[in-house]
Amino acid sequence: MTELKNDRFLRALLKQPVDVTPVWMMRQAGRYLPEYRATRSLAGDFMALCTNPELACEVTLQPLERYPLDAAILFSDILTIPDAMGLGLYFETGEGPKFKKVIRTEADVNALKVINPEQDLPYVVNAVKTIRRELNGRVPLIGFSGSPWTLATYMIEGGSSRDFRRAKEMLYNQPQVMHQLLDVLAESVIVYLNAQIQAGAQAVQIFDTWGGALSHAAYQEFSLNYMQKIVSGLIREHEGRQVPVILFTKGGGQWLEAMAATGATALGLDWTTDIGAARARVGNKVALQGNMDPSILYASPERIRAEVGSILASFGAGSGHVFNLGHGITPEVDPAHAGAFINAVHDLSASYHA
Repeated sequence: MTELKNDRFLRALLKQPVDVTPVWMMRQAGRYLPEYRATRSLAGDFMALCTNPELACEVTLQPLERYPLDAAILFSDILTIPDAMGLGLYFETGEGPKFKKVIRTEADVNALKVINPEQDLPYVVNAVKTIRRELNGRVPLIGFSGSPWTLATYMIEGGSSRDFRRAKEMLYNQPQVMHQLLDVLAESVIVYLNAQIQAGAQAVQIFDTWGGALSHAAYQEFSLNYMQKIVSGLIREHEGRQVPVILFTKGGGQWLEAMAATGATALGLDWTTDIGAARARVGNKVALQGNMDPSILYASPERIRAEVGSILASFGAGSGHVFNLGHGITPEVDPAHAGAFINAVHDLSASYHA
């Protein structure tokens, strides 16, 4: 086991002392980087890049060569599980992910089976092993999955949606069918994330991208309950270290107390929630990750630095904060502005850890 040279990300998640606030970015390996665009062009398309462990490793490491980030995140997609279930994931230029087959009926749900990661998604397991080896202890590696509710929306709608009409129709008209779908997805996420942990992921994040589209009661029943099941089923210690689990519900600021009660190590926040208020609400139960509006990266480096300072001041002194954006970095961001953001976090946070 290679010793970690920089473990402040893991230490902050566990609320242990750190010298500066650690920082990484959702979608940090992405289209804003010219080196990523070059590798993706070489691969041919997005799925070809995802399914090639060596190229997935290459793009995972690219942002670390450019910036002093405190974590790497596996380069993959949240929709690998539905693809492994036979739905046929593909990407239309400018339209995002789509599926050749959709889930609309009870018979469709009955036909689904819990995935076997080593057999159904070997390219992901191999990518984790490759990335972990090439990192050689530089920083920790984050694995991830989509949440059951988020995966279900794509599977039912056949792609992205503005109103989730078909998914909500199933939820309200055939709740037992929706529960059956979410259950097979939760079981699949458990074995998928555990396979990533066993292959070398040192922390995992569950992306509940569309949980915020649900009503208060529906969120608890159809999203949070299944994330709770996942948290309870995950490997929480590996290679002599705790394996932190981060829950991120976009638009989920009103449910922080319930999320903190799941047993997760940390909660991701989007930019609509004040991080100081969130810290006051969850107390010492969990660490917090976030939560700068990604659009601020279009502003000047001076404005970016001021925003970083404001968020650090809101969180206050002490550990338990992993700095991140409130959602993924967008393709049009100037890479120099991302660098200004990362440097500002390290520069300005030292005084909060004295």
